[in-house]
Amino acid sequence: MSAVTDPIQDVDEAEALDAYSRAVVEVAERVTPSVANLRVMRRTRGGRVPAGAGSAVALTPDGFLLTSAHVVGGPIREGRATFADGRQQHFEVLGRDPLSDLAVLRTEGDGLEPARLGDAERLRVGQLVVAIGNPNGFAGSVTAGVVSALGRSLPAQSRRAGRIIDNVIQTDAALNPGNSGGALADSSGRVVGVNTAVAGVGLGLAVPINEATHRVIGSLMSEGRVRRAYLGIAGGPRPLPPHARARAGRDSSVEVVEVMRGSPAEDADIRPEDLILEVDGAPIDSVEDLQRLMVADAIGTRVTVRLLRQGRELEVGLVPAELETG
Repeated sequence: MSAVTDPIQDVDEAEALDAYSRAVVEVAERVTPSVANLRVMRRTRGGRVPAGAGSAVALTPDGFLLTSAHVVGGPIREGRATFADGRQQHFEVLGRDPLSDLAVLRTEGDGLEPARLGDAERLRVGQLVVAIGNPNGFAGSVTAGVVSALGRSLPAQSRRAGRIIDNVIQTDAALNPGNSGGALADSSGRVVGVNTAVAGVGLGLAVPINEATHRVIGSLMSEGRVRRAYLGIAGGPRPLPPHARARAGRDSSVEVVEVMRGSPAEDADIRPEDLILEVDGAPIDSVEDLQRLMVADAIGTRVTVRLLRQGRELEVGLVPAELETG
């Protein structure tokens, strides 16, 4: 006995497939003109030689591009950007921030098609995303998938400092070497992330486009660097003791594991095993909470830190210094 098919169900499935295809095609057509294939150059005694490849996203019509800091790392300061319409433009590195893995480039021309930037804070797990970049030298490649997780963390390192990039986007859209610096776009064609790492088969990571990212991009465009405040501690999450939870109104804090010599934290007599509860009235539940407060405006400004030390609460004042990342 042959199986009976439902023609209505077949039509619905075809329409659903077409709707998915249309969404991906529309995003690709909208975003691809804003994505550049980067050929990174390194200067040697014999002249300029290729030193790597990656992708970038046009920010403005007059030549600003956004990419990953590791794509243009080390002594590299220039290269060539090729766009989907065949245009090639020389670029120089305007500023890079290894601690967010973002960099801003400046090309020699204008008339670029700037990408529309979205807000990664509005993403939901399962949402359609499209990755566009230059994997393995295949310019303008498009892959699609979903947001498979949100709120991931990614360690970042400069020569003198380390930091955790928080709220990283995880996607199953296929990423390969060369996708770094390219666009991760939502179904409306808004760039919500900068592809940064391949963490495994079917596992890609992107730095989110959000309020913090906009501040980094603005600093790189205007100053060529990002200034951050520095307390001088290494720490990690730690549950609060039961007697302190009711008073604090929460369950977690940041434990001080190490205090750097000559740091603002040492000057304020912060000690290993202290639990940081608040900084200037802002609750501190995680290292990310502390990092978010260490912005340029905090440099040289006295703040109050509320601690729990051996079961006793106390407050200390300190003045954050500027983090040296060179």
